[in-house]
Amino acid sequence: MATSNLKHALFCAIITLVVSYPILGFNLVSQGTSVGLEGANPTTVTAVFLAALAVFLFQLFRDQIMSGLGRVPKPALPTTRNMSDATRVRMQNLIILFVVIGAAIWPFLASRGSVDLATLVLIYVMLALGLNVVVGLAGLLDLGYVAFYAVGAYTFALLSQYFGISFWVALPTGALLAALFGLALGFPVLRLRGDYLAIVTLGFGEIIRILLNNWTSLTGGPNGIGGIPDPTLFGMEFGRRVKEEGNISFHDFFGIAYDSTHKIIFLYLIALVLAVMTFFAIRRLMQMPVGRSWEALREDEIAARSLGLSRTGVKLSAFTIGAFFAGFAGTVFASKQGFISPESFVFLESAIILAIVVLGGMGSQFGVILAAIAVTILPELAREFSEYRMLIFGAAMVLMMVWRPQGLLPMRRIHIHLDKPE
Repeated sequence: MATSNLKHALFCAIITLVVSYPILGFNLVSQGTSVGLEGANPTTVTAVFLAALAVFLFQLFRDQIMSGLGRVPKPALPTTRNMSDATRVRMQNLIILFVVIGAAIWPFLASRGSVDLATLVLIYVMLALGLNVVVGLAGLLDLGYVAFYAVGAYTFALLSQYFGISFWVALPTGALLAALFGLALGFPVLRLRGDYLAIVTLGFGEIIRILLNNWTSLTGGPNGIGGIPDPTLFGMEFGRRVKEEGNISFHDFFGIAYDSTHKIIFLYLIALVLAVMTFFAIRRLMQMPVGRSWEALREDEIAARSLGLSRTGVKLSAFTIGAFFAGFAGTVFASKQGFISPESFVFLESAIILAIVVLGGMGSQFGVILAAIAVTILPELAREFSEYRMLIFGAAMVLMMVWRPQGLLPMRRIHIHLDKPE
């Protein structure tokens, strides 16, 4: 066993050097019209060899390290197992009420940058809650979820550019159109499961991105679409000058000085209301027969079909509802950015949203919200390590899967124990 571990450890260390040294151990230097290659600084080279040494030691003593991690006490999360269902629901609703009230008051006390970041957090919360329906509840691995996000964003951008449609009209339109795309995706994948389903959804996401990139006459291609209007409040605009005839500016209506923060706060409050609506709508669906059918399909498709559940209806409802809320998030994102391009909807976005669902706990709404906050905010708090963001993110995911594979706040499942007859 020791000899086998030593060979494996040496092999892994050599692979680490072969992969990392050509990438990090050299620098490309401009030499007139050509590019030259020179060695990296000693700090980088030392870091490469230390990484190879760390891989060697970890693989050599892997069994001892993993058994030690297994003995580390897992975090004791608060449990409500001894509470009745009515008491648990009342307590959850009370906590949600306080959190929502605090979140509504917070932007008036925080800085502009913090409010803008919080708006992005709420967009990811909507996306993660929608994907949680497909992956966490229905058990359908969707790697092209960002396509529905793009449909919602481009619906608003195109409608505003060509027809002058406002944010409030485009919001349900983008969500419904994204739901229609989700329904269209559901039909080809009815008979697919597991890896095959993941490949098809991944292909669908890439088809949408490439279509947006190449259909330059409509979408602008790589140049994207700019000048996306901001949402208005009963005809009041939040810009310094009114853009549409018949509207009035927010600061003129209330007789206050112009402040660009007003628009940021208003967009944050819109995202907060939509995120709360998404949370309660999905929560209600989970308690309805359609939500139970999603969980039955996830646990055992054959058993679900034997109970009379329609595989077609269950899968289509999951894809459609998940896509609907992604369209919501896409419309808010387009309004927040004011400019969108196909580069905003690459596969990495789908991977991050899926990682949020897995990290929070598949099927758990509270866990997904907590993971969305962590994944979005933590990189901003450590900007000095921005170059290593994905490396740190990947390492954190690996440690999380080893230490707490069920997620931060796992979904509460009902366990039934059958006693053996005496």
